[in-house]
Amino acid sequence: MATTPLPKLQIFLALLIQLAEPITGMVIYPFITRAVRRTGITGGDEKRTGYYAGILESIFFLAESLTVYHMGRVSDLYGRKPILLIGPLGLSLTMLSFGLSQSFWGMVVTRAAMGVFNGNIGVSKTIMAESTDETNRADAFTLMPIVWTTGTTLGPTIGGVLADPAARWPHIFGKFAFFQRNPWFLSCFAAGFFAFSAFLLSLWGLKETLPSKVKRQHTSESEALLSNDPETSQTYGSVENREGPSERPPTTRALLTDSKLRITLLSMAFLAFTDMSYQVLIPLIYTTSIPFGGLGLSPYQVGLILGIFGFANGVWNWAILTKFLKKLGPRKTVLVFYSFFLLHFSLLWILRDVAAHVGEVTPLIWALLIFQLFVSTVIVTAFNAMHLLVVINAPPNSLGSVNGLAQMISSGTRGLAPVFASSLYSLSLESQIAGGHLVEIVLIGVTIIGIYCISWLPH
Repeated sequence: MATTPLPKLQIFLALLIQLAEPITGMVIYPFITRAVRRTGITGGDEKRTGYYAGILESIFFLAESLTVYHMGRVSDLYGRKPILLIGPLGLSLTMLSFGLSQSFWGMVVTRAAMGVFNGNIGVSKTIMAESTDETNRADAFTLMPIVWTTGTTLGPTIGGVLADPAARWPHIFGKFAFFQRNPWFLSCFAAGFFAFSAFLLSLWGLKETLPSKVKRQHTSESEALLSNDPETSQTYGSVENREGPSERPPTTRALLTDSKLRITLLSMAFLAFTDMSYQVLIPLIYTTSIPFGGLGLSPYQVGLILGIFGFANGVWNWAILTKFLKKLGPRKTVLVFYSFFLLHFSLLWILRDVAAHVGEVTPLIWALLIFQLFVSTVIVTAFNAMHLLVVINAPPNSLGSVNGLAQMISSGTRGLAPVFASSLYSLSLESQIAGGHLVEIVLIGVTIIGIYCISWLPH
């Protein structure tokens, strides 16, 4: 069977909207610990920072989880494009609000609003599935790791490099009292500007893919016009058209009683929870001082490290790891690559112990850190494989709802993970249970349970 050419503009805009999620979600990570301490809510106790940082990191994904399924279901009824456009416009405004927040609870409110406007992320994946068919869908979905790694590159880089510009570039920004009062505004403005750019481009170029909407558009346009425009003549909605676009999507109860979909969603929950726990621990461990169980790196250093890693991660996944996905298939890829979390948490344990023993960041520490980040590159391909499994196991006429449900579960577990992991990290430091490594022990246990669950995925 010949491979259908990808609708490049359509896929590009859907990916651009997806890119706004990791950028706006992770831009705060390099400066989050200092931002929390600046509000005074920790009372000067560095060991309590993790509790409050976890709240800010979690509320984003919890708020997203409360809206993403409903946005997906509404898109099944009224169309994909209007739902997609809501997100980046709202994100641009809430990012500015976060940068201007002076209190901890003000940050919590605006961070929650960011999560609400990211509720359209499942719809963007639906529009990609409907813009492709069986011959080119895997090619389109293998671009998603590049988007995620690009976002995880730009987000922390923007957050780390542009944070507190009055202190970093005193001859330029130090002259303005505004940047002294709002040290994180420049980082947030840059992330918000990207989201607003995605809104404008999508408003101009994104096309509707809901089968019922596409059918009405086709009947109102001349056949000659459609044949001359490769983007509009593309048979969007290829997934759902097979079953009849006029049917209403299944109820939530019907979706949850589907055994294949249920185990797929449960596997998605374990993958998202374990990954987010790992991602949250990295900036906490990197920036916590060595005497307290970390590496003592600055936000600027963390931003550069995560930025360089994100770029290399995207190239590595696109060039090498996606070949494993095509060869192994999505089920085996998820199972094998998820199992690597056992190694991820073990390496964080070793990294902390070596730093505590040496007492400073030496070339050995940098070598272990680079190896730890290299091993973690497989996480992105595991998510790519899981997204394909969600599409494969979606019941007829429910792709928007299923992608929304999957994203709701993913966002919900991502929302719980930061509070869980960062609080457990603070508890480990305060109690010194297992030498301060209780957090790694618990998360290794979670990974083992997740491996067992994923092994039940349908072949």
